[in-house]
Amino acid sequence: CKEPLSVQPSRGLMDEKFIVLVQNVWPGFQLTVHALHQCEDGHSWEAFGHYTADATGTVNVSEDPSLGGTYSGVEPMGLLWSLRPVPGSKPGIRMRKMNVQTPMEVTISVYQGHQTEGFVDQVSLAGVLVERWYMAPGVHRIPITEGGLTATLFLPPGPGPFPGLLDLWGGTGDLLEYRAALLASHGIASLLGKLVDNEYFETAYRVLQQHPQVLGSRIAMLGLSFGCSVTLKMAAYSHVLKCAVCVNGSHVQPVDGSMTEIMHFFRENVGKVRFSEEKEVIWRNLLLPIPTDPSQSGREDDQNWPAYESAMDMKEMMERAGNSHLLTILWYPNAGHLIEPPYTPLVRASTFKPAQSPETVDGGTFSCSQEDAWRKTLVFLRENLEVDQ
Repeated sequence: CKEPLSVQPSRGLMDEKFIVLVQNVWPGFQLTVHALHQCEDGHSWEAFGHYTADATGTVNVSEDPSLGGTYSGVEPMGLLWSLRPVPGSKPGIRMRKMNVQTPMEVTISVYQGHQTEGFVDQVSLAGVLVERWYMAPGVHRIPITEGGLTATLFLPPGPGPFPGLLDLWGGTGDLLEYRAALLASHGIASLLGKLVDNEYFETAYRVLQQHPQVLGSRIAMLGLSFGCSVTLKMAAYSHVLKCAVCVNGSHVQPVDGSMTEIMHFFRENVGKVRFSEEKEVIWRNLLLPIPTDPSQSGREDDQNWPAYESAMDMKEMMERAGNSHLLTILWYPNAGHLIEPPYTPLVRASTFKPAQSPETVDGGTFSCSQEDAWRKTLVFLRENLEVDQ
């Protein structure tokens, strides 16, 4: 007799799809497939879809449409990307995996009927524990403290040497390791560093370049949000940087400016910050207009930063310089500000610590952007860094 619920593979990387299969129920049987995850901070998250079994008494979440719940339609990974805080949770929380040496554990269960609440008080028909990892077997996590750094290096399995990448996050100040760990799982030695000042950043880059298991001539950078400022500056002036990926940032900054000067500029323009009807902070006007066509603004759903306007301005600059072939722009309407690795839960607004604001609006309701952007980023890095497959 087959088990009524199976998830394959039940253990895998975070960017790897799984297949959820419900079998041996009555044809036409209405059921709810539910996912529950408890974060390291103690908060619980859930996602669920409503399904109806086919004539063979089967539901395949990868092929059958959800008729309601936290997602609808055919969404093979909706049980991950639509995870949301359970009712009664603290507002403004965001799911971030802090310890990448342990898996993200998700319990996937099946309940009778189309349920929307009270799952904790019900008995499920079946349940499976699923593990999603950011670190593949054999990936090494190495804390780096030399030169006054507080950084983490992730090395892929094997002796190397490997192409390298410097991973820079935004203005939150957090040292988030999960993206660098996942990149190392795909064959790229990744050093995660903080955005402190130019000297700190140069030290981090030098440490990566000189590491014996890193190919110093094949190094890339990946910046998110404010991390794009450093990434774009290096792309413009570095003689050794192989390629750069920027996720929703801007090129508008003083040519020789320090981090301190850039932050001073933001403080001077704080009057441009707006608030939503829910008193959430909207930062995107801080740099506008950029610098040629104010009518371009407001076309996309990134409420945190004018990334679309910046990208269009960079496109025009590259065209004027005859360098269009060196720039690729990926454009995702309704994607919002934080385009993270695949199946990371979408949160429209969350607390932004440096601003000490209740919540900052990131925008975005479109999950497919994460999957597509990640796949194309890996292809881009592999081609330009000559990563062994």
